Amino acid sequence: MTRNVSGILISPILSEKSVTQKDEENRYTFKVAASANKTEIRKAVEELFKVKVSAVNTVSMHGKFHKVGRYEGRRSDWKKAIVTVKQGQKIDVTDLPK
Repeated sequence: MTRNVSGILISPILSEKSVTQKDEENRYTFKVAASANKTEIRKAVEELFKVKVSAVNTVSMHGKFHKVGRYEGRRSDWKKAIVTVKQGQKIDVTDLPK
């Protein structure tokens, strides 16, 4: 199944841990579509940013429960991908198209 590249990568994750990984280990973290697999994520990153990907790790994140007064709710489940780029290559995550 071939999908639109922009529908796979949703947004970059810029937490303290992900910025440290970007600087030290050349690893970039993205929020991706829940149904995306590793090969689709690899192709999307290589096509959008013109880099070579050496590894893709994915994590299915479970939504948290929240209470506000007497109301309870739950955030949606989502998927995170940690993409390792070949040595010497960089990604500018601010260039991710909307």
